[in-house]
Amino acid sequence: MNSEATEERVLEAVKQRRELVNDALDEDIPLEEPQRLYEATRYLLQAGGKRLRPTVTLLTAEALADVEPLSADYRAFPSLDSREIDVMTAAASIEVIQSFTLIHDDIMDDDDLRRGVPAVHKEYDTETAILAGDTLYAKAFELMTHTGADPENGLEAVRMLATTCTQICEGQAIDVEFERRTEVLPDEYLEMIELKTAVLYGAAAATAGVLMGASDDVVEALYRYGIDSGCAFQIQDDVLDLTVPSEKLGKQRGSDLVENKETMITLHARQQGVDVDGLLDASDIDDVTEAAVEEAVSELDDAGSIDFAREKAQELTDRAKDHLEVLPDNEARSLLRDIADYLITRGY
Repeated sequence: MNSEATEERVLEAVKQRRELVNDALDEDIPLEEPQRLYEATRYLLQAGGKRLRPTVTLLTAEALADVEPLSADYRAFPSLDSREIDVMTAAASIEVIQSFTLIHDDIMDDDDLRRGVPAVHKEYDTETAILAGDTLYAKAFELMTHTGADPENGLEAVRMLATTCTQICEGQAIDVEFERRTEVLPDEYLEMIELKTAVLYGAAAATAGVLMGASDDVVEALYRYGIDSGCAFQIQDDVLDLTVPSEKLGKQRGSDLVENKETMITLHARQQGVDVDGLLDASDIDDVTEAAVEEAVSELDDAGSIDFAREKAQELTDRAKDHLEVLPDNEARSLLRDIADYLITRGY
């Protein structure tokens, strides 16, 4: 299947579940008092988003139960231990954590926009945005206790969510630390993106396995699927920042270079002797021209750094798909494989 067909299949699968996830989020995160706090809490959830992570959770449950996609009630889903569990609430919990991290990221970076609308701290204020993020963080754990799973499995799912949140903060801290260092190694960068980005994909897949009552080996394989897919996703983002035209990207191409962000591409280029810091002579993204970006990209391309990143993303994706061999051979597993491919071939 070519990349366009894979993307179409994945987007259709996500679309079919997005509306259900959105309905669940409306139900599980209602507008309460104090109204301004809960408006801010719901604001980013209602602004959109693909809902890829909760889709991974739902598809993983379908693959484990070996049922046709969308054929079973996500609120009363058949687990492997003959219980009925609410996997939709677990999926909503994962998406709530994603929104919590985005709110706090935007505050730290003082970004103006998120999902095409003003960031929460711009629409409201910084104090309200911090409280909204903290509320979502707490709500995610509350939701995860309402799945109806076997108590031991439910406790493990909550533990996994807590560990994931800790790791995300660790990854963010390491990313900030990189800005103060003169040298970062590729393996250190991989560790950072695993913590900052990939662990939530890992939790999205593995949580379904835990709640369904899958074996430890299956849960670990599902977690590694998410980790490898998530790392590949982030590396592909590094590539897209340099190779997709600004009008399609939705921001200035080459912004990572202007902001001196280390990526798999720049780390490889430094090892090839490229003066990465001198590629773009500008400190403000608005001062960068397309011609300057094109010249910088050409130098990185000549060093083999862009191909190196693409190959690393493909290697991780292939490994991610191998982890899915623990699942029954069914349509849901096929869609999970397609999601791994989509994360490194998605268009704009």
